[in-house]
Amino acid sequence: MLKIQNLKAGYNGMEILRGIDFEIKPAEIVAIIGPNGAGKSTLLKAIFNLCDIYSGKIIFKDKDITKLPTHYLIQEGICYVPQGRQVFSTLTIKENLEMGSFVLEDHELFKRNLKDIYSKFPFLKERENELAMNLSGGQQQMLAIARALICDPELLLLDEPSLGLSPKAMKEIFEKIVEINKEGISVIIVEQNAKKAVEIADRTYILENGNIVLEGGKEILKDERIKSIYFGGE
Repeated sequence: MLKIQNLKAGYNGMEILRGIDFEIKPAEIVAIIGPNGAGKSTLLKAIFNLCDIYSGKIIFKDKDITKLPTHYLIQEGICYVPQGRQVFSTLTIKENLEMGSFVLEDHELFKRNLKDIYSKFPFLKERENELAMNLSGGQQQMLAIARALICDPELLLLDEPSLGLSPKAMKEIFEKIVEINKEGISVIIVEQNAKKAVEIADRTYILENGNIVLEGGKEILKDERIKSIYFGGE
């Protein structure tokens, strides 16, 4: 579905990713873990054209989308949920979902998608006229994910979805990610909770210093190198 070839990217001339090769297949969950500063979030931002790409290619469904403007990427079927539960706190839940649908020119399509979102997240329907600031941290993260799903993406990029959440909210978020994936949506998840991310992922990539140093399935946490690569750097 999405393939990255020898990607070098960063910010203001500073190279963070140093030749990344990466792939996700249809209906997969792929986790990206590694120490702070490894380039995990930058990889998601590179896919979504939110950082500088110096060389390499990003191919999505056999189309070169390298440096394609972000709003076109959404139309192509890619949506991104940044870390930090970035909801519009002074807008209502419904208004937040409307903000996520700005690329949908068909109002009837938005209405159908909204109905589907409310079926996935019933509490959003129940509280659609409340301000987003009144939601708990976990509920705000659910809203952020729902806002991305309103455009009916084929590939969902999640950056640290469990960051700052209670254990209960974290569990609910991971369960929702698996549920979303079972509907056929591919998910790339950057996550601080390495163990949980690996548990729900089909495959995992380990990043260190802008390079992929290890790739594997659920057995990857048993690798002795993980202790020095991941846990030693957090």
